[in-house]
Amino acid sequence: MTRQLTRRSAIAAATSLALFSRLANAGSSPRKFTIDLCPGRIGVGVDQREAVRLAAKYAFESVEPQGGFLAGLGPAEAKEFGASLDEYGLVWGAAGLSVEFRADEQRFKSDLKKLPRIAEALSAAGVTRVGTWLRPNHKELTYLANFKQHSTRLREIARVLDDNGLRFGLEYVGPRTLWAAERYPFIHSMAETKELIAAINVSSVGFVLDSWHWYTAEETLADLKSVTNEDVVAVDLNDAPAGIDVRDQIDNRRELPAATGVIDVKTFLEALVEIGYDGPVRAEPFNQPLNQLDDEPAVAKTAAALKVAAAKIG
Repeated sequence: MTRQLTRRSAIAAATSLALFSRLANAGSSPRKFTIDLCPGRIGVGVDQREAVRLAAKYAFESVEPQGGFLAGLGPAEAKEFGASLDEYGLVWGAAGLSVEFRADEQRFKSDLKKLPRIAEALSAAGVTRVGTWLRPNHKELTYLANFKQHSTRLREIARVLDDNGLRFGLEYVGPRTLWAAERYPFIHSMAETKELIAAINVSSVGFVLDSWHWYTAEETLADLKSVTNEDVVAVDLNDAPAGIDVRDQIDNRRELPAATGVIDVKTFLEALVEIGYDGPVRAEPFNQPLNQLDDEPAVAKTAAALKVAAAKIG
């Protein structure tokens, strides 16, 4: 009985914090997107249950679903677990893709065979979004050969996800220092990603947008306004180190949102508000000082940064 009461008290406290945050935001901002916790992106290695607890404790509004965990529960338990997020005042963010499509054909086919089970579990739990990133270069494949391989493989993945009611987002990677690092550059801009999405030709495929890649691709407000809410599956929000030219920025050396002001997060977020974006916004700073923190301080610092950034919306 004591354990049950303690658990209920913890849930009540966490829910109150999350709901307070939502109510405070609702009175001051027109945003529809959720402040999302993705533990692995900030160097926090926790399981799904602990991720939910931390998200609620630090007043996030959504949390990343872990497909492997949910698939291990089975459909009925996954559905029950998904429903339990209401107790914490949370909703699901976007899951990562479990298929390695960038490697050899054997690995791709092996992972693809496992995808239906994971997709079914995600769907049963109430998840609606999955995302992945595109490698912006290749040692051997020319742009055209790589484009054909990507469109073929990603179409197969997208159909499995679509059959389970899951939208599929693709993230282009913008830094010049990365796409120029191999013999054959590949997709590294919003315009090129639009061409890939058109070639895949599955209506539920869209973007994972990242302020870091928008900045390093030297894109504009007009680029952001060229998409709709239906086009955007998930969003990453990051800042960049100061004192480095945009063309010299290194992909795995980023800052938390609004930390330096190098990236215009206000313009970026206000564009999301304008298009009515209603999905998760999460931090992915690849920041060594943050990664060296213990789990709870790292989560707390990330929550604070995301909320400072969101407060910039006019």
